Amino acid sequence: MRNYQGTGRRKTSVAQVRLSSGTGNVLVNRLPIAEYFPIDTQRRDVTLPLEVTQLAGQFDVFVTVRGGGKAGQAGAIRLGMARALVEYNEELRTVLRPAGFMTRDPRMVERKKYGQKKARKRFQFSKR
Repeated sequence: MRNYQGTGRRKTSVAQVRLSSGTGNVLVNRLPIAEYFPIDTQRRDVTLPLEVTQLAGQFDVFVTVRGGGKAGQAGAIRLGMARALVEYNEELRTVLRPAGFMTRDPRMVERKKYGQKKARKRFQFSKR
């Protein structure tokens, strides 16, 4: 019984995903996925790589994720799971790449600039 690992990142979230052969249990930070991600779209986002490769129910998934919010964490887990699946079988890359699961989303929060209220919002300008 071999474990397959993948690391995923999204925004400021980092997820370490371990796949081992099993019955399809998904544990996120030692909690069942339904408990950790109460929103259905986030749960679906996490399990999508298994569904696309038709491997749902063949692996137990153990995830450690930290940083960011729930949406970023779900995206990080998705990337980590896709990378772990490619480690399991290199041929799955041809299915996962076109679906967009192998690409790290480069978008990050833009930093706040001095003399401004936020990254792009400015203080009110008064001509007189």
